[in-house]
Amino acid sequence: MRKRHRYEFCFPFLRSPAHRLCLRQFPPQSPPPNSQNPFHFSPSSSSSPPFSTQRTEVSTTDPTNERLESDKIVDGMDFGELCNEFECISSPLVESTARQLVRDILELREGNRALGTYAVSVKYKDPVRSFSGREKYKRPLWITGALENPTVRVQEMVMLSTSVLNIKWTIQGKPKSFVAGIGGDLIIRVNSQFTLNQISGQVIEHEELWDLSSSSIIAQAFFWTSRRLFATVEAAKDLADGAKDLSTRFSTKQENTEVYPDPSGDPTKFFQRDDGFQRDVYQIALFLAVLYFVVQFLRTTL
Repeated sequence: MRKRHRYEFCFPFLRSPAHRLCLRQFPPQSPPPNSQNPFHFSPSSSSSPPFSTQRTEVSTTDPTNERLESDKIVDGMDFGELCNEFECISSPLVESTARQLVRDILELREGNRALGTYAVSVKYKDPVRSFSGREKYKRPLWITGALENPTVRVQEMVMLSTSVLNIKWTIQGKPKSFVAGIGGDLIIRVNSQFTLNQISGQVIEHEELWDLSSSSIIAQAFFWTSRRLFATVEAAKDLADGAKDLSTRFSTKQENTEVYPDPSGDPTKFFQRDDGFQRDVYQIALFLAVLYFVVQFLRTTL
């Protein structure tokens, strides 16, 4: 009886013998099981599968693959159709701004906040305070000054349109006031809405709403009292900065226009303008503004 032979040809160009592919020919009398074709591919080593999962799986222990929580949140968002076949209605910078905003919220950044995400004349508004100008975002946050070890969680982040970003997040912490601490932790559910410039991606409007329904009555009273006091102090800073800026501009202008020629036409005769009255007007206006804020604060707290 003739001995049946099996022919095998292996491809030599593969790097590892464990993953070398071979072509085998079986005799017609004994076809390979579950196969209609007398030819099939198999690895030369039976201990290794044709395609190793280690070549496609990403290692979770690799530190380079660790990602920030803010990036995970943004990756799950739908930024809408930035461009269609005719025009682009938004910029990819909107996505980078969203990443930076949620990162600032999670880390409670204040002095090191990325001001580039805000327009120079950005407008901010909440139930007790409003201002314009991104420089004011450098100031300390109310959260870090009023709560002990505050924690932040982001519940939702969604694009309401190609230019409006909405972030829902929660602050929780114990009030630093001993009396308010009796009421337990203060829990604030914040709804932040950002209107973005579709070209630059910068924030042009920022509005916040607060929900304190999960906090006790004592904690709520602490929040509104301390928050209004904080807003009053910040408004006084705004007024002082505005007066300082106005004074600086006026002084710069006076350096160039302090001496005026005589309007009679004599070029050899000069006179000096007295600005004492105008300086007095600025001081009186500043005093009245500070007095107004003090009265408003006393009315809300008493």
